[in-house]
Amino acid sequence: MKKKKLLSTILFLFLLSAFSFFMFIIQPDKLYLHGVVFEVRVINGFKNNSSLPLVIWCSSKESDLGGRALQEHDDFSWKVTTKLWKSNQFSCTMKWDAKRRSFDAFKVPRDFYRCGNFKKCFWLVTEDGFYFSPDEVNWKKDFQW
Repeated sequence: MKKKKLLSTILFLFLLSAFSFFMFIIQPDKLYLHGVVFEVRVINGFKNNSSLPLVIWCSSKESDLGGRALQEHDDFSWKVTTKLWKSNQFSCTMKWDAKRRSFDAFKVPRDFYRCGNFKKCFWLVTEDGFYFSPDEVNWKKDFQW
């Protein structure tokens, strides 16, 4: 009787382990073992800067995305694939007229869930600050110039 109970306990633990392993394989984004792809987009939201562009330069430890001069409503976007062995952080420096500001455009601990189910991270840069949105509808001011 004890042997039967021991075998059924071992079988139960084996099935539980197999199920856990199976869930790990089919939902890697929860653990981001294989990587999750995020889209990051920075939009020039100035009302009237046709004579003076918003200059942006973004990079991570692994790659330099270079710089761009964004006119009114222009954007700069890229994709980030999270990996355990990469930094998963992109910083950008913004310059407009005499103003200059650096910020983290993407950072896994902060943005993994904040960017929503569709993994979209949008930034709108305006005269009064930097706004974040996961859907380009609901904007929240993160910080000022």
